[in-house]
Parts: sequence; C-alpha cells; structure tokens
Amino acid sequence: MIATRHCGYCAIVGRPNVGKSTLLNRLIGQKLAITSSKPQTTRHSIIGVKTRDEGQIVYVDTPGIHQRGDQAMNRYLNQTARAVLHDVHLILFVVEAMRWTAEDQSVLLSVATAKIPVILVVSKVDRIREKTKLLPFLAEITDRHGFADVFPVSAKNGHNLESMELAILRLLPTGENLFPEDQLTDRSERFFAAELIREQLTRRYAKEIPYALTVEIEKFEEQAGLYRINALVWVEREGQRSILIGSKGEALKEVATHARIAMEKLFGRRVYLEVWVKIKRSWSSDEKALISLGYCD
Repeated sequence: MIATRHCGYCAIVGRPNVGKSTLLNRLIGQKLAITSSKPQTTRHSIIGVKTRDEGQIVYVDTPGIHQRGDQAMNRYLNQTARAVLHDVHLILFVVEAMRWTAEDQSVLLSVATAKIPVILVVSKVDRIREKTKLLPFLAEITDRHGFADVFPVSAKNGHNLESMELAILRLLPTGENLFPEDQLTDRSERFFAAELIREQLTRRYAKEIPYALTVEIEKFEEQAGLYRINALVWVEREGQRSILIGSKGEALKEVATHARIAMEKLFGRRVYLEVWVKIKRSWSSDEKALISLGYCD
C-alpha cells in the first residue's frame, strides 16, 4: 500500500524578532535566511523547501509585520508579508515565549483574515528556565484564536520541531511534490550574495545604519571554477558611507571578508568579492528607488 503524500505552502509569519528566519534555517537544515538581533532584518519572502518521506513542505519566510514608521520600506515589508497569507495552505504564527505585544495582536488580526488553518508556534522556549510559567501564557494566547495546533519550540536545539512538521504535513493538501527533492529554495545565488553582505553589515553597525542601507549585485560571473562578485552597498548619507568604509577602508574589508567566507560555505566554491559603498539619498522613502533596487517581489 502506497502512503498518502501531502504537499503545500506554509507561511511563517510574526512580528519582527520572534525568530522566524532562525526557525526556517533550522527546519531546512541550511542557512537560507539571514539573521541578526535587529528587527526587520528580513526584507523579502524566501522559500525553503523541505522534502520528507511523508511529503513536501514549502515554507515561506516573511518580513516581520510591524507598526513602526510609514516609509516606503515599512509599507513594502508589511505588504510583502500580508500578501503571502492569501497564497498559502497553512500559516505558522510565531510568537516569542512569555511576550505578547500590540504588534503580535496586529499580526493575529491579519492571520485571521486569511481563513486558513493556523498553527501557533511559541519560539525560544529554551530561554525559559521555569517551564511551568509557559502554561498560563499558552492558555492566554490560545484563547485569542481557534488554532489548529500549538507547539512550543526551540530553533536553537530543535525541541518539538519534528512533531510540528508532522502536524504541518497532516494539514497540507494531498498531492505530489511541487519541487525536485534536491531543491532547497527558489532564490538565486545572486540574491543570497547580496543578503550575506547585508547580514554582516546589519550585525556590525549601530541600530540606525542597517535600515539606511541595501546591497545591489553589479556583477556575478563564474570564471575558472570561482565566482567573481562585485557588490554595491547603497546608503543615504555621506556620514553613513564613511562609517561603513572605516579608516583606510578597514571596516569594509572586514565585512567583505566575512561575507566572502559565508558565500564560499553556501556556494561550495571559491569567491572573489569586491564591495563599494555609494550614496542614493532617501532611497528607503522612495517607491521608485525601492523597485529599482529589487524590492518588488
């Protein structure tokens, strides 16, 4: 007897900094989404394909839905995340253990409008020493919506992720795989090159600078078994450019070195990387600039 297979799209949604991208990376078993301690690190929806004996889950990681600011970039991030909700079969609503905010409530309202099954995922439970405190928190949140299931999880140590995936598969439609078994994502290596550079910049600089920068890949070529990549980092002011470059260019060299190492690990080949920093004033507030820089998915 042939077992019934399940396959479908599963969105990972939540406010900024609840651990959505870290969860995706753990579920897929490879780093696809960049991470940092700063909110709004994720700027694009990213597909991660998990193929199992029981079927295939196509995870869709999304930017954090937030209530911070009304710039073109903020609107783009929220629109990107909310649009995904109506194109999937199932939603993972991720909240942080022992924290519930107005932004969490806003995300839940968006999730409820999709009218599809929702699994509540309570992340970062490894940080909670007294697990008995989780029970009242879970009871309070589950009263807010008719969740299909609830899973306290830890992306750090993998706690409860296997049980959660089996529950996800049961809620997805029956059907054959949508992607080849060896495919992990629909994004290009060019896309990941830009993201890995932005990850290093986001992790290394003060809060305001990461939100004023973006990365554009000017050249991505394969030559003699290695990738030659030229990247532009766009910022909004001269002072930001000076900070990123640093004294005698040392700060930018360090960023490029760490990004190159991450690329070589992901791509499985040598990388020759050159990075420049240029100014495009108020790009994050300009709809046309966002589109020209690739913020149109």
